[in-house]
Amino acid sequence: MAQMNRRRALQLLGALGVTGFAAGCGSGDDSSEEPAAGSPIKIGLIVPGSGPNKAIGDDITNGFQLFLSTHGQQLGGHPVTVVPAEEGDSAATGKAAVDRLLKEGVLALTGVVSPTVMTGIRDAVEGARVPLIGSNASPASLKGVLYIWRTSYVLDEPGVALGEYLRRILDPSSRIAIFGTQGASSRDVIDGLRRGYELGRRLTEEPIYTPDYANPGKGVYAGPIRKALGRKPDAVFCHYTGPQAVQFVKQLYDGGYRGPIYAPGFLTEGTVLDQLDDGEKGRDRRLIEQHGIETALNYSADLNNTANRVFASAYRKTFNTSPTTYAMASYDAAQVLDKAIRLVDGDPNPTQVNLALGKIGQIDSPRGSWQFNQPRTPQQKWYLRKVQLDGRMLSNVVINELATLG
Repeated sequence: MAQMNRRRALQLLGALGVTGFAAGCGSGDDSSEEPAAGSPIKIGLIVPGSGPNKAIGDDITNGFQLFLSTHGQQLGGHPVTVVPAEEGDSAATGKAAVDRLLKEGVLALTGVVSPTVMTGIRDAVEGARVPLIGSNASPASLKGVLYIWRTSYVLDEPGVALGEYLRRILDPSSRIAIFGTQGASSRDVIDGLRRGYELGRRLTEEPIYTPDYANPGKGVYAGPIRKALGRKPDAVFCHYTGPQAVQFVKQLYDGGYRGPIYAPGFLTEGTVLDQLDDGEKGRDRRLIEQHGIETALNYSADLNNTANRVFASAYRKTFNTSPTTYAMASYDAAQVLDKAIRLVDGDPNPTQVNLALGKIGQIDSPRGSWQFNQPRTPQQKWYLRKVQLDGRMLSNVVINELATLG
């Protein structure tokens, strides 16, 4: 195939209907020669376009598209069309998305926010033998898969990391009030907390599971909080995200709690801190500063490594906000696909890509280097983050490494 110049390459990408960003710009003028691109490929992106998980879906979309925009709109030397599909919030909606994308002839799938959806599409993905690189949902029950890989985490891991930390810093007689939503996700997290904490000691308080509200109103957590605070806990551990996280923290303070809060990093990820930050004289900011919220997560936008400096800078410039763990994991999903497809000679097919995913080795990621373990999830570091003032805004600031898990 004859080589083509940059202008011709851009014309071709436009004709192929590549979604998202324009192809990355190189140096030099239109007369410079570039290697010919491989055959076009399609990648299916499964994310929610509405509902409480939309913000996470947007971050996942942004992270994947950022990688493409900074890599010539290609993966492994092949021009890419990203085909989006609505995830919904159930196994049925997730399976419908997978079925539609398979009919589109996608080479691989990525995305998936909800653990319910991930569990529900397992058989469809495994049966189709098309690799799925999940960039968020990772229930601990998802085992024995061949075609499902995850660049995020297993849901019990933040609980394990925090459990080990709390065992070191808290007195054995300490009472920890434990909260989470009803469903498998919080149970995975709290099971991890038990495994990390209960070595020679026990958690004295039974977990309180609250309804999984999409948009909780004021006062919905007041009863469970009142019950827990009646036991005079020394600390609170909780698992909430998005609107639930905002309301839980506010109502915890409304109930009179004035102690430390520990949680997986999802509690303060995304726009949560913006909604909790009520200004210099606000109660919530003052209490957070005085008593602390510490979280465990596999990423923070302030990590000081070369890959993250490049990624976070490009993300802020493009989207005018700091990247989240959801965006980072999706960026890495694109990165591992790029590496795997590059290992395949000629036109790749799904089976070849799946085999290649097991051969890519270490990933130079914004979170720090990691690699896939045998269950097809990352072996990676977990960081302790504390909510602190960064200038005039509340931010998650890394204060220590907790553990390497996976």
